[in-house]
Amino acid sequence: MSPVHGDPHSGPTRRALLAAGAGAALLAGCARGGSAGAPAAATRSSAAAAGGSITPGAMTLFKDPAYNFNGLLALGGSGAGAAEVGEVLTAVNAINAAGLTAQSYVKTFRDLGDRLMAAPPGAPADGQTKRFRALRAAQYYGQALFFVLGSDDPGSEEQLYKAGRAAWDTFCDLCEPAPVRAKVPYGSTPLPVWFFRPDTSGAPRPTVILTNGSDGQNVDMWTYGVPAALERGWNALVYDGPGQGQLLFVDRVVFTPTWERVVTPLVDWLTARSDVDSRKIALTGLSMAGDLAPRAAAFETRIAALVAMPGCVEPWLGFPPEIRKILTPDKRQTNDIWNKEVVPELPPDAADVMKKRFEPFSVPAMLEARQGKLFTDFYTPANLIKALSIADVVGRITAPTLVLDYEGEQFYPGQPRRMYDALTSPKDYLKLTAAQGAQLHCSPMAPQLHCEVVFDWLDQTLGP
Repeated sequence: MSPVHGDPHSGPTRRALLAAGAGAALLAGCARGGSAGAPAAATRSSAAAAGGSITPGAMTLFKDPAYNFNGLLALGGSGAGAAEVGEVLTAVNAINAAGLTAQSYVKTFRDLGDRLMAAPPGAPADGQTKRFRALRAAQYYGQALFFVLGSDDPGSEEQLYKAGRAAWDTFCDLCEPAPVRAKVPYGSTPLPVWFFRPDTSGAPRPTVILTNGSDGQNVDMWTYGVPAALERGWNALVYDGPGQGQLLFVDRVVFTPTWERVVTPLVDWLTARSDVDSRKIALTGLSMAGDLAPRAAAFETRIAALVAMPGCVEPWLGFPPEIRKILTPDKRQTNDIWNKEVVPELPPDAADVMKKRFEPFSVPAMLEARQGKLFTDFYTPANLIKALSIADVVGRITAPTLVLDYEGEQFYPGQPRRMYDALTSPKDYLKLTAAQGAQLHCSPMAPQLHCEVVFDWLDQTLGP
């Protein structure tokens, strides 16, 4: 018996810890609002993790706080055209009537995406009708994708991702002007990018690079930045990095702790364009990208302004202590603890959470999850998550930085303030609150307010 867990009679206690801790508090980051949002973790406050109610002031769509959080993200997207209130609430009612499960959630939102990608009754969809139906479809496919590993058909994950990606690309192709689509070199797997511009005048403009979290989709970057940028005369770059979107689900490239190697090629690509003011390139990071973007800015000095949403120094601390204690310096010992002591006691819903949480860090874990299995190698992806710590590089950041925090922050409590205190560059700290309707990780109910705060600060920092 490992000294991590104590004597051999500690099983029931550990089971209780796993059921309460892992089942309700596993996912570190929502990235859906992302990322890297997620099954049974993307929602709870400390009270919910202990079996209490959903955070006061948040609308209750589902009694399970994990699904509730994800539903709030969909509802919040309506302000940017990335959802329709009536469609979301009708889906919520259908799911609750069928009985809330991963299967009912996935099927309902996938079917909704399919309907929107078909022609509307009585007339063919074209132009703006087709455009915004496709954007909403991308949202709903993303909702289904988020829980598909816990459904009856986990093997459909890649197919479901591709459906959402096709909806996103359909939307983009119908934008006026359509974003420039390109592939930016990155190792042996190029990064797909979508470069949005207010117009085709070619005038050099300030530009924001929008970085997603651990499990968000491109549609989330629309909700959390693209329209706000365009309305202010900025360009906006959306991209898939390792561990995200196409690179994860199709190319099978997992996260890297050296995110500057991702951002630097993007900056190279932008600075080669005449419609980009190379002195005014900003970088934002949503959810777990509140760790990735600051890491990149610590080394890529052409970043003129940085926003961490929220600030995150150590993503590994977003996992409950019961999970972190499994990791030991020895791979064999760690995996023995995981496979022999933890997995047999892990409730099914917690196992589904672990599949979702770990797949962006391990191709074998992703492939096992698609077969309905829980990964057997805990050691390798856990160490990769630990390696995302930026505690030793935050002080290198020279760009002016805005660190956001959220009342009721579920995944990285205390970390935004920790980042702010460690910064030596010009800096600002702001907490969004329940009084504003902007509580919880990534302000799922108030993305428009979220964007106002971020882009007002960017305008003030870099000017028009």
